[in-house]
Amino acid sequence: MIPSLKHYLTPIPLIAILRGITPDEAVPVAEILYEAGFRIIEVPLNSPQPFDSIAAVATRFGREALIGAGTVLEIQDVARVRDAGGQLIVMPHGDTDVISEAKRLDMICAPGIATPTEGFAALAAGADGLKLFPAEMLTSSVLKALRAVFPKDTMMIPVGGITAENMADFWHAGANAFGLGSALYRPGIALQSIRDSATQFANVARQLAH
Repeated sequence: MIPSLKHYLTPIPLIAILRGITPDEAVPVAEILYEAGFRIIEVPLNSPQPFDSIAAVATRFGREALIGAGTVLEIQDVARVRDAGGQLIVMPHGDTDVISEAKRLDMICAPGIATPTEGFAALAAGADGLKLFPAEMLTSSVLKALRAVFPKDTMMIPVGGITAENMADFWHAGANAFGLGSALYRPGIALQSIRDSATQFANVARQLAH
């Protein structure tokens, strides 16, 4: 039994989304993120050779971090992620069949939702947390409204357009964590830039969480 989503978000409430990363970059980038405090790393499946990257990072970190895939659109890819060593399934949508398959395989799943209908259906299917996507559309005011109707222990994770400047608004509206994509990693970016961004986001997150 793997630890809970909340367990991996305890050091800092941040999820790294490495869209476009290659297998050669995966471990060096993941090591920088781990050093900064990140314990959840996802490789979107529309990246080059994503299963190789997941396998490399999962081998490096084992159970110390939660490694998995984002942009999981097909049911059959859930098992492929698990077979590569991944334990996390993240989606841009709320496909309950994909959620159910992830839970059948004892994986952690955070589907994307934008409405209460999608959110409650995802929770009923076994979702461990709800990815509020895109956060540019689902503002902190929307999150506050969603918080009023969802169970208090529902993990709410805004993703899309999150910056160090707008994290506080979402946090005070009820966010439990944040997913960071291009603000943290882009193909071709220098490792030092990733380190600087990771450190900045980690510092802000720690201040909010404590």
